[in-house]
Amino acid sequence: MEPFVFFIFSILTLGGALGVVTTKNLYYAALFLIMSFSGMAGYFVLLDAGFLAAVQIVVYVGAIAVLILFAIMLSRKVMTRNEPLLNRQWGLGLATAAIFFFVMLAVPLNVKWPLSNEVSSGNELVQLGLAFLGSYVIPFEVVSILLLVALIGAIILARDTSDVEVE
Repeated sequence: MEPFVFFIFSILTLGGALGVVTTKNLYYAALFLIMSFSGMAGYFVLLDAGFLAAVQIVVYVGAIAVLILFAIMLSRKVMTRNEPLLNRQWGLGLATAAIFFFVMLAVPLNVKWPLSNEVSSGNELVQLGLAFLGSYVIPFEVVSILLLVALIGAIILARDTSDVEVE
């Protein structure tokens, strides 16, 4: 049963990722991103990491993907329909993706598994909380400020200035 569920989550994750990079509609790309994030949460469930699955759903699907949808809907009138279908740098992007794919394929094949024989202490949640409030508090806050600035920027771009009077 577990291989079948893994196969379903793989279809969700890879299908969503493929949909993100192939669709021309930004709204649908964001929905495909939500589908891919949900498939990743399913992987965490299969790995018995329920907390990480919940964080994946709450943070990525619930916050970041909704923020992306919000920004797309607010800035929709900024985009034009006269954009070219392909970027001029598609060949460079394809070559970079191929190199990245082969590196990501070679690394797991050349590593001696398992990496560690240590048994976890069962306090992963406490360790994660201490890491977020300890050594990783600055990057955590920088990311939150970055998301806030992106949201404010989307609102400013989408703002209708036709009814503002200039004196």
